[in-house]
Amino acid sequence: MPRLIADVLPAGTLAGRDQPRIPGDGVLLRPWRAGDHAAVVAGYTDPDIQRWHARGMDDAEARDWITGWGARWRAETGAGWAVVSAEAEGTVLGQISLRRVHLDEARAEVSYWVLPAARGHAVAPRALDALAGWGFTGLGLHRIEVAHSTANPASCRVAERAGFALEGTKRAEVLHADGWHDMHLHARLDTD
Repeated sequence: MPRLIADVLPAGTLAGRDQPRIPGDGVLLRPWRAGDHAAVVAGYTDPDIQRWHARGMDDAEARDWITGWGARWRAETGAGWAVVSAEAEGTVLGQISLRRVHLDEARAEVSYWVLPAARGHAVAPRALDALAGWGFTGLGLHRIEVAHSTANPASCRVAERAGFALEGTKRAEVLHADGWHDMHLHARLDTD
């Protein structure tokens, strides 16, 4: 069935370029490297990250997860970055990704986590702000969303600090280990 509205962003918007390094306020978002697998395992074995992301990961799975980001970039369905210090880019502080990318509608959803040693230093909101800035000006997105459990007030603070307005609550949307969670929906527009 033909669409009556032209795609906002054409095919090739992601795949037609190399994945960028995105500078932020004291942080750098860089594409994942094969040697980052230990940080990914540390993230997905941390109980707090497991609670909100509902997954664990061993070394082999972490290697596959890192490799998979290149395929998602080429398929234009997602993009993931390691969040590192702008001064020490070898040390992974966390991850941030664009997932559920819809170029036709110029929108995407963001996922992020921060390793325990880096928490309390505003890593997540600074990374989210940097990614949003690039998403709007470098990629041409119109809307970027953050969804998180209503039981996770830290993610609410991250979204708000990065300028993502709370739009509402999606009832019983995501299944976590302890049952169905209501999810807050935050969004930022290129016009904000």
